[in-house]
Amino acid sequence: MTDDLFAAEPQILSVTELTRRVRDLLEGGIGETWVQGEISNYRRQSSGHQYFTLKDDRAQLACVLFARQPGVRMPLSDGMAVQVFGGVTVYEARGQYQMIVRMVQPLGLGVLQARFEALKRKLDAEGLFDRERKRPLPRFPTRIGVVTSPTGAALQDMLHVLERRAPWLRLLIYPVRVQGEGAAEEIAAAVRDFSARYADQLDLVVVARGGGSIEDLWAFNEEIVARAIVESALPVVSAVGHEIDFTIADFVADLRAPTPSAAAEIVAPDGEELARYLESAAARLKYGLGNAVERERERLMMRLASALQREPARMLVQMRQDTDVLSEALERLTAGAVDGKRQRLSELTGWLREHRPDYALALRREAFGQRARQFEEAVRRALREARDRLDRASGVLRVLGPVATLERGYTITSRENGAVILSAREVEKDVKLRTRFHDGEVISQT
Repeated sequence: MTDDLFAAEPQILSVTELTRRVRDLLEGGIGETWVQGEISNYRRQSSGHQYFTLKDDRAQLACVLFARQPGVRMPLSDGMAVQVFGGVTVYEARGQYQMIVRMVQPLGLGVLQARFEALKRKLDAEGLFDRERKRPLPRFPTRIGVVTSPTGAALQDMLHVLERRAPWLRLLIYPVRVQGEGAAEEIAAAVRDFSARYADQLDLVVVARGGGSIEDLWAFNEEIVARAIVESALPVVSAVGHEIDFTIADFVADLRAPTPSAAAEIVAPDGEELARYLESAAARLKYGLGNAVERERERLMMRLASALQREPARMLVQMRQDTDVLSEALERLTAGAVDGKRQRLSELTGWLREHRPDYALALRREAFGQRARQFEEAVRRALREARDRLDRASGVLRVLGPVATLERGYTITSRENGAVILSAREVEKDVKLRTRFHDGEVISQT
């Protein structure tokens, strides 16, 4: 064994080389994954980076969460049961494997995430996320329905934006709970109520809520809310959470706004911009009307300066003369047309006399009668021949048929179902047989 070890030149690695190989194996073999456990040895540095150990009853894992990670909004502390997502690597300076954490959520949210993904796949398969079914928002709405909490910050943010951009806009607020038990049912009922009772009074509906954890926003991930939004007769804008938050309501809504404030910016036209547009349109209209009036004035002056306006009596006499000339020409054309039609009628009358349709009809009638007589004779001949063939066949049948055979003393044996037995080999034991004579039948048992 010792000789084999030193038979070839051994490969000797440095600590750094070995550590990097271990790092490559971990990063390539495991990569990014979810891990759950309990936080211990938590500490936060002045830089904002957070270090802690994730452990269970048999093992522990060093973790580092760098500052300003977008997927982490919850404060951490020792003893918390969490699920973390990140990549497994090696901290080479200490030769210690660790996880670079990118997302943290309380333990149990994995079930919510699974429910979220399952419902998302189901509704997507039904085509509820397709762009083709999304409805455009009205460009200049005047009345908007808002489904939200009356005491939440989302409503206040929207009101501030709308007061600045479109103070004439009217809101109909439907107060609901936006988190907790029963919130999804209230939100769905509000959307349906707007659709059923106010479809002819509102231009669109905004479903709004401020940011929060996945648990806080879960009411907007329920199927009952998604179905209500899809079935709404009014276009629906989903404005739930912050920019990084996505809910099922966002996917099925006609438009997703990243925040409630952004929803107000989207649905309400800018009053100042609208005023500038109206001023520009008024100027264009004024310019266009001025040009049209000037063109009509020039056209009127040209007509007033025409010969008809200057010498109406002379023009009227000329028109009367032109009318007389046209009347004479019309009379000549009419007389020529009548003479031509009269000549054509005379030619057709002569042709009709020569061809004598009554004579031609008599010839056709005679030919038809002859054909009819020939047909009747052919039918009679065919019937006589058929009757002769039938008589000959009947005579043969009387001589060679089965009845004649029976009268000569022969019999016919068959099974009960009528199948004729042609050979003794076909007769089995315990079978009823029917033997037919010329004057009756006999039933026998084998």
